[in-house]
Amino acid sequence: MSSGKEAIIEVESAPPTPPPPVSAPPSRVHSPAAPGGRSPLRAMATPLASPVRKAVATVRGCLEEVGHITRLADPRDAWLPITESRSGNAYYAAFHNLSSGIGFQALVLPAAFASLGWTWAITCLTLAFAWQLYTLWLLVRLHEPVAGGVRYSRYMHLATTVFGERWAKILALLPVMYLSAGICTALIIVGGGSMKMLFGIACGEACLAQPLTTVEWYLVFICAAVLLSQLPNLNSIAGVSLVGATAAAAYCTMIWVASVAKGRVPGVSYDPVKAPNDVDAALGIVNGLGIIAFAFRGHNVVLEIQGTMPSTLKHPSHVPMWKGVKVAYAIVALCFYPLAIGGFWAYGNQIPPNGILSALYKFHSRDVSRLVLGITTLLVIVNCLTTFQIYAMPVYDNMEAGYVHRKNRPCPWWLRSGFRAFFGAVNLLIAVALPFLSELAGLLGGISLPVTLAYPCFMWVAIKKPRKGTATWNVNWALGILGMSISFVLIVGNLWGLVEKGLRVKFFKPADFQ
Repeated sequence: MSSGKEAIIEVESAPPTPPPPVSAPPSRVHSPAAPGGRSPLRAMATPLASPVRKAVATVRGCLEEVGHITRLADPRDAWLPITESRSGNAYYAAFHNLSSGIGFQALVLPAAFASLGWTWAITCLTLAFAWQLYTLWLLVRLHEPVAGGVRYSRYMHLATTVFGERWAKILALLPVMYLSAGICTALIIVGGGSMKMLFGIACGEACLAQPLTTVEWYLVFICAAVLLSQLPNLNSIAGVSLVGATAAAAYCTMIWVASVAKGRVPGVSYDPVKAPNDVDAALGIVNGLGIIAFAFRGHNVVLEIQGTMPSTLKHPSHVPMWKGVKVAYAIVALCFYPLAIGGFWAYGNQIPPNGILSALYKFHSRDVSRLVLGITTLLVIVNCLTTFQIYAMPVYDNMEAGYVHRKNRPCPWWLRSGFRAFFGAVNLLIAVALPFLSELAGLLGGISLPVTLAYPCFMWVAIKKPRKGTATWNVNWALGILGMSISFVLIVGNLWGLVEKGLRVKFFKPADFQ
């Protein structure tokens, strides 16, 4: 028994036998051999494995179509307002483009007719409309130039890719920021001034209530705008854009219909305003061209709008985006042409510099019902509040990007609200402290014009690389150079006008909107 126990102890205490050496390649270790010594890959080629192959192909196709293509270049972009939600569609695109495309700048179009006359004004308006629609198409296609590749969901991202980081800041940063923050400041002035006018219309001439000052109305407007800006991302304001677009189309229609219904004012003339000298005549023409060029806006946010849409190989984002753009700009044309032509027909060269809304108050404040005037003014206020949201969104996105990229986590709700309140306060300060900026609008607009008419053409040539000498290459180079030339002429013309007339610098003395 003792010998048996010793044997058992020896067996239990013996070291484990090492495994035999494996002669198979590493890829075959721990994998069962296929029947008949064939590799698993060859086994997959048998008819029995065809369902597995189909399943793998289906899963791979789904991953390529959904997972790979809709994946953001930087995962942190999913925390930013523009690319946080990618559930947009053609309807949302139409709402956003219409809200950003129609605004108070359209009300000044009849003044361009007073400077250029019927023929030249209609011709320039038509050419400008076709030109900016073409550059819009370029931007829509450049958003995702290669299916499944990089998506440029911000104008500055595309500009940096084409021009380089240094030149993008020199050429595009100021114009893009002006088209966002500058328009928001102008919206405070127009919206706050319209609130003051609405109070006067509602209260009447015999009103005993003490009206607010212009600055106080600006404060009321920006408080409402900041409150509305608490919606988290660009997709979430689609309903707001729909309301703003509807209000813009409604007040444009009401203003020209009311003006035409009252007939032409006494002593109306359709001849271009005669200038005392050639210099003033040239400045008048430049001013008319600038008004038409500045009437078309929204190119600085079109890539951001398209960035809210999903994109796959079978359903690229440019298809619904272009559908939305076509619907939106068909409505823009239906608003701009009757407003410009009807306004010039009714008021001729007596149109005030501030446009047709000022003409309506100046000539028909007593023979147009207070209800019509009040509703028109209310629609202007609604449009200003809603348009503020879409033009402020790129600024919100840029402010939050600094925090997200530094902290590597989403921006908390209280900080997001703080950023938006801070932006509103800065714009209010600019509107109150620098009211003379409206006199620099032509100069700043000339600097910003290439964003709409020139840069998209150069971007297309740089990214798509059409063959030299082809029609596409020639057209884009010609339009790009022409757009830069017009921008240069507008800058020089506005600088010359400022030198001739002077700049009335008055700090903290905002004038009433008329």
